[in-house]
Amino acid sequence: MAGRKDVGILAMDIYFPPTCVQQEALEAHDGASKGKYTIGLGQDCMAFCSEVEDVISMSLTVVNSLLKKYNVDPKLIGRLEVGSETVIDKSKSIKTWLMQIFEKSGNTDIEGVDSSNACYGGTAALLNCVNWVESNSWDGRYGLVVCTDSAVYAEGPARPTGGAAAIAMLIGPNAPISFESKYRASHMAHVYDFYKPDLASEYPVVDGKLSQTCYLMALDSCYRQFCNKYEKIVGKPFSISDAEYFVFHSPYNKLVQKSFARLYYNDFMRNCSSIDDDAKEKLQPFSNLTGEESYQSRDLEKTSQQVAKHLYDIKVQPSTLLPKQIGNMYTASLYAALASVLYNKHDSLDGQRIVMFSYGSGLTSTMFSLRLNNGQHPFSLSNITSVLGVTEKLQSRHEPAAAWHVLPDPCGLHVPEVL
Repeated sequence: MAGRKDVGILAMDIYFPPTCVQQEALEAHDGASKGKYTIGLGQDCMAFCSEVEDVISMSLTVVNSLLKKYNVDPKLIGRLEVGSETVIDKSKSIKTWLMQIFEKSGNTDIEGVDSSNACYGGTAALLNCVNWVESNSWDGRYGLVVCTDSAVYAEGPARPTGGAAAIAMLIGPNAPISFESKYRASHMAHVYDFYKPDLASEYPVVDGKLSQTCYLMALDSCYRQFCNKYEKIVGKPFSISDAEYFVFHSPYNKLVQKSFARLYYNDFMRNCSSIDDDAKEKLQPFSNLTGEESYQSRDLEKTSQQVAKHLYDIKVQPSTLLPKQIGNMYTASLYAALASVLYNKHDSLDGQRIVMFSYGSGLTSTMFSLRLNNGQHPFSLSNITSVLGVTEKLQSRHEPAAAWHVLPDPCGLHVPEVL
């Protein structure tokens, strides 16, 4: 166990339901103005669980698939952490259902349970597994992280921001997607921007405007601390030019666009050399805004998106494929966005840095940094991309007739068999 280098993600797999609804069709059904969901939210399609699927069946499917496709013996798993906010049982963790897979091989010595705080639980589970491998408690086996959610909303303006998926990630040393653990910054606070006080219902209470402001405030705080830590260690300021890609938690794509523009504005306020003269001139009128004023300024929002767009297309757009096609997957959203980068850019990622931003309402957030290398089969970027099978999975989907009439009851139906 000596010499644990490059601890991180060795393998990934994703499962999302084959049932989906086009956002254009949902606009028409809801009587919404054309483009409200597609342009206004930036979404293309939304996956949803039918009556024969839920977060447990999706998790069983994706874990079985990962172990099989990467030829990993279930006995080699020493820690299993699940991130989810979809409550199936108020006491029994989703992880215990997944133990069915490992009990068959006689492996019941597996640490870890569920992590829960809105969309952040998957990141908490991932950091727990990475910390375990890096610690003195590590017994030489792999960690396994599962992010699983079915995002459902009552009829109304939030409903098109639903979605569903499960992602599994294998954690260990010598990983092609490794953590730069020294560059990690969190922001935690007590806010009621999105919460689920009625335990009999999966539908959340949402303050959309407050939630967006909380998201951007948390992003600012994490980025500021991230930059400070980077400068102390490296000896030079960090700016968006120091990472090839930025990946954001994606409730809907429009917020991702605003988020990168916010980082660009932060770099302008910090007088970073990465901001060109034309952008400086356009952002100058906003240089004296207070923090609160800057969150409410539509003009700043519009201008910063315009001046950042050329870099957004390069550094962020490759991460948007799955979140736009599947919708908000809660804990899985950030990692589906990472999978999108691997799918779009796997041939050119060797040696590159990806900065990740995870947000969960209520609120919890972390910004962290990944370093990529090609790896060795089966734990290579090319094989991860092949196993993810993004093209095939998207093409195999279908839209049931009048799909909006079969959007799931939030309580779901647990199917114990692996689909």
